[in-house]
Amino acid sequence: MNRRDLLKAVVTLPLLPLLMRSGGALAHGAGKLATALRSRVRPGQPGWPTAAEWNRLKQDVGGRLLKLEPPFAQGAASPALKQLDNPFAVGDNPALTQTSGWADAWASQPSAWAVAAENTADVVAAVDFARKHHLRLVVKGGGHSYQGTSDAPDSLLVWTRHMNQVNLHDAFVPQGCAGHVAPQPAVSVQAGAMWIDAYDAVTTRGGRYVQGGGCTTVGVAGLVQSGGFGSLSKRWGTAASNLLEAEVVTADGQIRIANARTNPELFWGLKGGGGGSLGVVTRLTLRTFELPEFFGGVGLIVKADSDAAYRALIAAAVSFYQRALFNPHWGEQMKFYGGDTLDISMMFQDLTQQQAEQTWAPFLDWVKARKDCRITKPFQALAAPARHLWDAEFLRKYLPSAIVSDSRPGAARDHFLWAGDHGQVGWFIHGFQSAWLPATLLQPGRQAQLADALFEASRHWGFSLHFNKGLAGAPADAIARARDTATNSQVCEAFALVICACSGDPAFPGMPGPGPDLATAHTQSAKVAATMDALLKVAPGAGSYVSESDYFLRDWQQRFWGGNYPRLAAAKRKYDPDELFFVHHGVGSEGWSADGFTRTG
Repeated sequence: MNRRDLLKAVVTLPLLPLLMRSGGALAHGAGKLATALRSRVRPGQPGWPTAAEWNRLKQDVGGRLLKLEPPFAQGAASPALKQLDNPFAVGDNPALTQTSGWADAWASQPSAWAVAAENTADVVAAVDFARKHHLRLVVKGGGHSYQGTSDAPDSLLVWTRHMNQVNLHDAFVPQGCAGHVAPQPAVSVQAGAMWIDAYDAVTTRGGRYVQGGGCTTVGVAGLVQSGGFGSLSKRWGTAASNLLEAEVVTADGQIRIANARTNPELFWGLKGGGGGSLGVVTRLTLRTFELPEFFGGVGLIVKADSDAAYRALIAAAVSFYQRALFNPHWGEQMKFYGGDTLDISMMFQDLTQQQAEQTWAPFLDWVKARKDCRITKPFQALAAPARHLWDAEFLRKYLPSAIVSDSRPGAARDHFLWAGDHGQVGWFIHGFQSAWLPATLLQPGRQAQLADALFEASRHWGFSLHFNKGLAGAPADAIARARDTATNSQVCEAFALVICACSGDPAFPGMPGPGPDLATAHTQSAKVAATMDALLKVAPGAGSYVSESDYFLRDWQQRFWGGNYPRLAAAKRKYDPDELFFVHHGVGSEGWSADGFTRTG
């Protein structure tokens, strides 16, 4: 079977449960059933819940049913405008998302109603109500989805923001696994918690480490389900690979425990299979690790005086990375810009500041010896006790420029955003693509080919190599855990994930101002495409990271999950046979219109 035939077969998999139902079941009320299964109901259409039915749902969830309105309906007087640069305030508004939209793809629009869930019973009530009334159901925790999966107009939103408890365990054993696995330190996190909540509990106050995301306001549940990389994943693997157990509300309204022995296929699918496709996660338990003594970072910007010098600089950076940085100590980025500029911003673990400086000395000597390369931002290495990496009070005292605190009166003191992530609050995406670069490109015989591709790509648009988002060079145990997830196995052979993106200022629908600059968006997105085309010449068939990828990918099943997709589709058939759950480019979404309201197959 060739690849095209395989994809056609995969596309039909989520429809099989409908085709395999017994004739008697289909014949009984066939007309009504067919209509229900082929479309979801919008406001004003026959079947949309009555006021009395909405009121019963409100009673079922303890009054926590919200009627959502457009957040900028009051124009310049809209309260949402005052805190639009504060990701914590954006996250606390059920009508907003952390991304305002994507050119020609989607725009952030609030759901019709939202259940502000405070417990698992609230989630069950919302799922049951959506299933009964054939509603489009959306789940939002952190609200960071670039793909627009955190909201949808005319839908019912399960909003988990207020389910944010974090509990540490000294000796956790998943349910049903006693005698089969050894107790281990872990942390249980409810679905609405952000990573800063987890880091504050686990590291700052608990003295342990949990592998999570780099951006502090990202939701724990969404990141884990999509795979989940952090600055130090080259040491501890993905967040998904460290999941020990989850509590999930499936499409039938049942509360299920998923771990290696209980609902194992659901458990596996939640580890990187993408959020919002298999159920509503309400709680996750992740393993924790012993902290190293130090965490730290380095920064440096070098500008070359000519294209030839920039080629040489890129080649030197690639060679230096392979020799000195291609190991579990190092993560984060090298950025390659037009103007022949190399911007280095990397993090390290389990090294002292002196050791970090010694590591970089050969590269700095190479740059200083060149007359055609200039250091425009001096090299700096900083290290601190690992327990203070997310310690807000420590950072305010010793590195205040690195963070942006939640500025609202009475805000939690531990809530802060890294300053480098501030520009993403409310951003409107023009273009975004990613691809895993195989570690074979670092072999001496292929480094020149890689350097040439990096140089050619930089002629079109800037891009970054995220070394922590490729696991080649990680310890064997971290790679083994990652292989037991749904994420494309290419991640285990990749030394980095290349990301190329462009964006504009916030452009929420109805927001005062000129709106998105689509002409600029189209020009820039074309440059992003040209950049990635140049890079894919040395990495044909490269996979893409589901959370950071092109909205318009055509072969997304293969790019996101590779050979794991048929297994994911089987889990979808088992736990969501009628496809209550839909997200853009999620498992089983092939059979639905782009808005998730109408079956197309």
